[in-house]
Amino acid sequence: MIKSLFTPLKAEGLTTLKINYDYKTDKVRFFCAKEWDADLDFSNYNKDFCTESILTDTARYLNTDETLALYEKYHLSEYLQEVLDLIRQGKHFGMECYYSDKYDIRFMCNIHSRKMGINNKYHATMAGGIRRHGFEDSEIDVIIDGLNLGRGMSFKNVAAELEFGGCKTTVHMDPLTQEKMDNLDLMGFLAFTIDRTRSLTAADMNFPTEMADVIREHFSVQYTCGSGAPIGESGRPTAYGVYLAIKQAVKFKSGSECLDGMSIAVQGLGAVGWYAAEHFLSEKVKLYVNDINKQVVNDLIAKYPNSNIVAVDGDIMEIEADIFCPCAVGGILSDENIPHLKFKYIFGAANNALKATNQEEEIRLAKLLADYGILYQTDWWHNTAGVLCGVEHYLYGDDALYENFVNKVITSVPGRTMENLVKAKELGITPTENAYRMCQETIY
Repeated sequence: MIKSLFTPLKAEGLTTLKINYDYKTDKVRFFCAKEWDADLDFSNYNKDFCTESILTDTARYLNTDETLALYEKYHLSEYLQEVLDLIRQGKHFGMECYYSDKYDIRFMCNIHSRKMGINNKYHATMAGGIRRHGFEDSEIDVIIDGLNLGRGMSFKNVAAELEFGGCKTTVHMDPLTQEKMDNLDLMGFLAFTIDRTRSLTAADMNFPTEMADVIREHFSVQYTCGSGAPIGESGRPTAYGVYLAIKQAVKFKSGSECLDGMSIAVQGLGAVGWYAAEHFLSEKVKLYVNDINKQVVNDLIAKYPNSNIVAVDGDIMEIEADIFCPCAVGGILSDENIPHLKFKYIFGAANNALKATNQEEEIRLAKLLADYGILYQTDWWHNTAGVLCGVEHYLYGDDALYENFVNKVITSVPGRTMENLVKAKELGITPTENAYRMCQETIY
């Protein structure tokens, strides 16, 4: 490993790195440790041992000065400072990192805030998804992604009126195949680390939803919305919430929420984008779609042969359409491409669509979109149905009812969207700035 937070952990036989930051005082605490032996069998997690158990006779604990000296030893002081600067920018609580040398799993929980989860009477104090990155992705890009997503989750949970703080977990590892999901030692490690952070989660990008079924069966209820969950996977309700939000945005500008006659560009036909496209096709729209997987595009066209669907081979952000609905990766709206966009609305499910690393940059880019006549609302204000789904499964388990959950989405998302758009107009600010305005006092 080169230029990685995990290089000293691997070299020194350590398992843990924690970075804690207090934005009020600017104080920082670093902590490194060996907390379990390399041959520990995690298939026995929550059977023979739990997160608080003593797991090694050769424990090692490093305080702040000792951790800084360790990273200096491996010529990573500047890199550690770079990560700390990112944590400072977002006013994050910090990061919890755990390393499995056995499977080369680099687990990073990017903790923005526990504020809303304090005294919530549950084990989990935070809620946020878990996503996988391949080793072709640079670690600093993975950290930037995770921190941005963790910050967005804090605000999303306030927008959804949930009693959980915000975090996002990113895992640098090889793909989680069925063979690996059958390996309970490996799956037990993922369960153990999530439980360590006191967060509830659901499978996000590049993780199969079936992982939640395996972990819930054998280890922990902290993983939600698996393929076998009574209310299903989180992608479907997320798409429905985004669809309802778009209809409110159109109503805000035109007076009618009907989408008939409009053109809509959907970027990504994955766990959310596919369902979003189906909702749009329930009305008389012209639908532009693209995905890196060409087969899924063909499948959509084949399923709806009488609908007006256009496959886009190039950059879908270059076409002209009324609505752009990004449902793939984030960080796609920037100073460079915003002036060239030909959309009237941008409302999507993709987390952190703006290419920014802090709140101030997001607000600036949202203002730039408004200057070009595009109605945009930060995604975390309306793509809340996924976390609502996770919390519903977490709280009620097998007794969770899909109908009750969908009613919560219908009650929450459209009304909150219209409330935000109207208030932003009254104040003469962007919907993104107003969304932050309504949440930041609660969080900070």
